Amino acid sequence: MITRSSMALLAAVGLLLLSPRPALAAAGQSGQVASKAAIEQIIKDSGADVAVAFRTLDRPAGAPARLELLIQPDVQYHAASTMKVPVMIELFRQARAGLAKLDEPLLVKNEFASIVDGSPYVLSTGDDSDAEVYKRIGQTMTLLELCEPMITVSSNFATNLLIQRLGAANVQRTVDGMGAGGMIVRRGVEDSKAFAAGLNNSTTARALMILMERIARLEAVDAEASRQMIDILKRQHFNDAIPANLLPGTPVAHKTGSITKIHHDAAIVLAPKPFVLVVLTRGIEDIKQSAALMARIARVLYDEAHAAPRGSDEQ
Repeated sequence: MITRSSMALLAAVGLLLLSPRPALAAAGQSGQVASKAAIEQIIKDSGADVAVAFRTLDRPAGAPARLELLIQPDVQYHAASTMKVPVMIELFRQARAGLAKLDEPLLVKNEFASIVDGSPYVLSTGDDSDAEVYKRIGQTMTLLELCEPMITVSSNFATNLLIQRLGAANVQRTVDGMGAGGMIVRRGVEDSKAFAAGLNNSTTARALMILMERIARLEAVDAEASRQMIDILKRQHFNDAIPANLLPGTPVAHKTGSITKIHHDAAIVLAPKPFVLVVLTRGIEDIKQSAALMARIARVLYDEAHAAPRGSDEQ
């Protein structure tokens, strides 16, 4: 439920993010993060392969960020469930374009075609994080009803149904058009033949940061669609990574993703000084450890984003 306090915070953040866009500044003018060395040491101590993309949002779009940190921003990682963010964006894009309707009913059928040879495959509740959509097999759900569990509980079944309806190629065209070509959406999930052939969805930290920033600045499809997407992302059930160590009550709109030894989180942190943070991790088997690593990085960056500038009387 959206409280009055959260609505007030979103309104304040919106004023910051929707300020007039100045001419693009020259590259390299974003503020450097003082804690970069500390974060690099945290990563080194973890023994994991980690990418980080962080950018504050309290300056107008197009202006150099007050603070920015990029660590391995263009290294490709298996996207896991973070690829569900561009699927959501494509849903709203097609709805605005009249190619689909959010309240359009879709038959819930557990049968999908491999991108390798078109052979059919089915999903199992044992390999999914949500069982509710399976209870609706043979019935219909609206596209928006499928989008909710795809994001909030990372339903693979809902994801595949939406990709089947929207088209993976259309999702890819949209992210390319948003400047986030580092996000590669080839297929739905649990396509074992595609996985064996190395035909996986992948992403970079920079690509996810671009997508999340466009949503945060109400520039993904349009302002109203972006607000709806933020609300869905805020209802995320898995909050043990980026949000876990922030100040209590800090609103976070985010999407996680995990498979074996892969664990990611991509977030819009709607703090008094808002920012986008993406952390991609590879190589940690214990998901609790990778979550704790992301939470630690997030808190260091949160504290720096909210620290008073040197020589300032800001409180």
